[in-house]
Amino acid sequence: MKKRTFNIFYMVLLSGMLFLITTRCVKLDEKPMDFVSPSNFYQSASQIEAAFASAMNRLYLYWGGYSWDPMDFENDDQYYGGTLVMSDSYGNNLWNWHYKSIADINPAILALSKDVLGTAATQLEKDQLLAQAKFIRAYNYFVLVRLYGAVPLIAETTNLVTDEITRTPIKDVYALIESDLLFASQNLPVSWPAERRGRPSMDAAKVLLTKVYITMATAPLNEISNYTKARDMAKQVMVAGTHYLVHDIDQVFELANSYGPEMLWSFNATPDDYSTEPQIYLPASMADGWGDIKPEVAWGVSFPEQPRKAAYLILEDWDGKPYTSFWWGGPGIRKFVYGSREDLENYLNIQNYSLIRYAEALLIFAEAENMVNNGPNQAACDAVNQIIDRANGYIQNPADPRLTTALSKQAFDDAVIQQRNWELCFEYDRWYDLVRKRILKQKTAPEYQQNFSENDYLYPIPQIDLRINPLLTQNPGYSTPGSN
Repeated sequence: MKKRTFNIFYMVLLSGMLFLITTRCVKLDEKPMDFVSPSNFYQSASQIEAAFASAMNRLYLYWGGYSWDPMDFENDDQYYGGTLVMSDSYGNNLWNWHYKSIADINPAILALSKDVLGTAATQLEKDQLLAQAKFIRAYNYFVLVRLYGAVPLIAETTNLVTDEITRTPIKDVYALIESDLLFASQNLPVSWPAERRGRPSMDAAKVLLTKVYITMATAPLNEISNYTKARDMAKQVMVAGTHYLVHDIDQVFELANSYGPEMLWSFNATPDDYSTEPQIYLPASMADGWGDIKPEVAWGVSFPEQPRKAAYLILEDWDGKPYTSFWWGGPGIRKFVYGSREDLENYLNIQNYSLIRYAEALLIFAEAENMVNNGPNQAACDAVNQIIDRANGYIQNPADPRLTTALSKQAFDDAVIQQRNWELCFEYDRWYDLVRKRILKQKTAPEYQQNFSENDYLYPIPQIDLRINPLLTQNPGYSTPGSN
């Protein structure tokens, strides 16, 4: 049986080979007294937590990962520049980041499963460590399966040398995600002490699980029984009362609320480990901004006039010049530049990047409740109207009206997805909504609709991995190395 591996792990093996090559001319007479490997490194809780830090650092760091490069999502209808022209290398960064993160987490999970900590930690501490590890692994696979479909499922017991690495069916990938998140939701604490804030909590695991269930209920699996699971899990978070909406819309992303009642899990930044310069979001007239990351002009202009628009988008600079003076002619992204003017002018950004908010629990509950009941009931309306009321400053707004039970099932569903579009903008949710609802062509700018193909619902498997591992197959619509 042929042995296969793929790029992320091939690079690890290659780095070891290069070390051997560069040292082969040195005579080593000393007998090694110790050797650190994944099998003997994890001897303390702090060492296991180091794997968590590394796994998250793969995804978010200064000038790296999601901190500065959302352009692998530019083909949604929010980011500037999307044309639905997707090359064979589109999304390669995401594949690499997330598999490297998984490669950091799996050895920690394996060590915990072998109880390497023994009496050095209590069972509660061990369970919480394992819950954090499984949460991070589930998050990584949830991204991968939505972007690429069937993906190689590398678990803690996978032997990268002897096992054949193939693409695992989508349903089986979701089975691991669900199992990991169920464990996390049962073993993570309700909250962490202040010195450990920023770690995923019980509610974070539950809301991530609601996202998993609502996705499984829609395309490509279309397993509608998961609507009930999504609704029930979201309701658990709503009833618990641990998290709730920040009352004023312009306070949601204030630095003081970085770990507030609405934020369940984020990529975290601090004065010692800050995010990429805020200039990537700002126009030239604000702190010499570059405007690298900005909304699609038509999307920003069409955002309803309401307090939420000013809270989430840059509509004018500090001198009161309107967004029409920005070089791209549309609003900017305000969500991630709530720091002081002094900090922004000093190229300093310590704002977190939200991944899971309580607002999403309400929106998923409303979507799922509507589907389960074959139309909206009052509970579904009440959930989404909390979002709408806050967006409008708690006054009636014809541009963004409250939802009622008079709406049809389809009209209510469309309205909830639109609320997700506005409320969760630039939080890496819109692309996944377009995919699972199969509305990508419908929402693409008219001038680019001719570029749409059903194949666009999946990203390409990276060419280098296809070359290294012939057992992998390419997604439809993209080329395979060596093919005509």
